[in-house]
Amino acid sequence: MPPQDSATPSSRSKITPEREQEFYAAVLELLREGGYDALTMEGVASRSRCGKSTLYRQWGNKPQLVACALRGTRGGNLTSIDTGTLAGDLREAATSLGAHSGRDTPLMHALSHAALQNPELLEALREGLVEPAVAAIDAMVARAVARGEVAPDNPALEFVAPQLMIAMRIRPMLEGHYGDAEYLRRFVEGAVLPALGLAGSREQELPKVPDPASPV
Repeated sequence: MPPQDSATPSSRSKITPEREQEFYAAVLELLREGGYDALTMEGVASRSRCGKSTLYRQWGNKPQLVACALRGTRGGNLTSIDTGTLAGDLREAATSLGAHSGRDTPLMHALSHAALQNPELLEALREGLVEPAVAAIDAMVARAVARGEVAPDNPALEFVAPQLMIAMRIRPMLEGHYGDAEYLRRFVEGAVLPALGLAGSREQELPKVPDPASPV
């Protein structure tokens, strides 16, 4: 029977960062295709063209491998977004999150049940798919408060990141479609900005679209 304890750094053989990413990509692909319960070390070995013993030597067991894959392949990076206004930042964040929704949402759904029963897997899921985006959005909000753009006692501030994340994850179950960029931008305009008192910023920042019924 393969060892069930975690592989320690001293017991791991050397693999290149590029090869490590290939392993992680194989894990995430298989998770999206069949879910956590259907994922096997044999399947990962076959997909990544390696011996099963290599996986056990490097990661010890399936939960460890999945946790490392989640931590090693983060979602879309929002930290570079800084348009100078909170409305602009949130529109860009919605665009970026929506662009990755078709990749990340199936992964979140595939792991949700297993993660609730495995604290380490749950923590890895948060670190890989949730916390980076939440931290970046919280930073956007903090900058806006520092600029005086939003009142620091606005009760909606703490819910900006959760609103965006929930809207993206729940849409497939409610409507059968991913929370894509267009949907999330409409959500920002219709729900998030009004709650922050920024609804009027739309006319100032979005380009004017000619009325089809009006002459150009």
